[in-house]
Amino acid sequence: METDPLPALCAISRNIQIHPFSAGIAISLVVILILIIFSALLSGSEVAYFSLSSAEKNKIKGRLAKKNFYILKNLESPEQLLATILVANNFIKVGIVILSSFTFNNLVDFSNEPVWGFIIQVITISFLILLFSEIIPKVYTTRHALKFAWFIAFPLYYLIKVLRPLNSILIYSTSFINNRIRAYNQHISVDELSQALELTSQTELKEDKEILKGIVKFGNKSVAEIMRSRVDVVSAELNDSYSKIMNLITENGFSRIPVYSESFDHIKGILYIKDLLPHAHKGATFRWQSIIRPPFYVPETKKIDDLLEEFQKNKVHMAIVVDEYGGTSGIVTLEDVLEEIVGEITDEFDEEEKFYTKIGENKFLFDGKTMLNDFYKVIGSEDTVFDDVKGEADTLAGLILELKGEIPLKSDTINCKNYVFSIEAVDNRRIKQIKVEIKTNEE
Repeated sequence: METDPLPALCAISRNIQIHPFSAGIAISLVVILILIIFSALLSGSEVAYFSLSSAEKNKIKGRLAKKNFYILKNLESPEQLLATILVANNFIKVGIVILSSFTFNNLVDFSNEPVWGFIIQVITISFLILLFSEIIPKVYTTRHALKFAWFIAFPLYYLIKVLRPLNSILIYSTSFINNRIRAYNQHISVDELSQALELTSQTELKEDKEILKGIVKFGNKSVAEIMRSRVDVVSAELNDSYSKIMNLITENGFSRIPVYSESFDHIKGILYIKDLLPHAHKGATFRWQSIIRPPFYVPETKKIDDLLEEFQKNKVHMAIVVDEYGGTSGIVTLEDVLEEIVGEITDEFDEEEKFYTKIGENKFLFDGKTMLNDFYKVIGSEDTVFDDVKGEADTLAGLILELKGEIPLKSDTINCKNYVFSIEAVDNRRIKQIKVEIKTNEE
């Protein structure tokens, strides 16, 4: 015979007694509500500060309001900021749990049903903490990060000062443990190799050091960082006449030319100029389309050390770079890959590409399409200097768009670290020319 649940529930409810509402219970409920609000503010500030985009940070730096000062001060030490938020929030949540348990025990008597009392308390307290001090504030601040950062900046600034001694102990303990663990790791990172090269004797040949640096950083670079963009690629249309192809070859001097049909997204093959030589005597009657070779495709995200291996394996010198949607992004050649190790490779037929002009001490004028790798080499900076703000950008114009958040106007100025970018030429679609000024510590 099955047990009827209703009598069982009635028996449980009879064993639970509710005490009269008192002033002490009312005060504890008010305190719990205040603690939940404080916890919500701290949870929201964690999301707000650590989800600020580079454009929003630049917006803050460009204003002189007092709240912006406190935001920048809070962001100066991310470890202290995060430790303050977590420590304060955990103390508050412990207080919520203790007070909630006290309130439950004074409001409802579970002495006859301790298991049910425990279950109800856990479910109720967990629901309140998760919903009101975690989910709601974090969802809100995800959409209004900058607004919330301004709101909480002042109290958070002084909370960091109050908890700094405790935070410093926790941060030191974490660093100590990490260092002990790292001591057992015998692998040498790319960064450590780069630092070792920087510390080598100054009497070493500069060219040798540059080649070694290129080898160290070689495997971390992707095809998208070194490719030639589609707007700069010399290509032929499948229906072009023989005479037009010969003029194209004569004017540009390339040994391989991509061939497309209708648009550059539909690459049909690669025309090798050496394949044309045996047919040069045939003149305009020769159907040059019959000798194009099949294209070799690679994704933007492929690492260039893997690409070099594939070039060797497939015995090709040029690849068509495609994006995630299958569209053509540009081309990459074996020469582009090798130049990342040994530097610029030129022959007697190459014309020097003027993608920048030095206009003064620490002042340059760059084409917007300049690849960031080339930009770093010209100004002599580390190729990680903009990693925290560049997003997915591979060109100087892309970096400006990440910093600005929109296509800038002519004469707009963007400050980032010790670099000042001034827009010299722009249209509705892209940034054409950028002046870059590097500020020294003395300025």
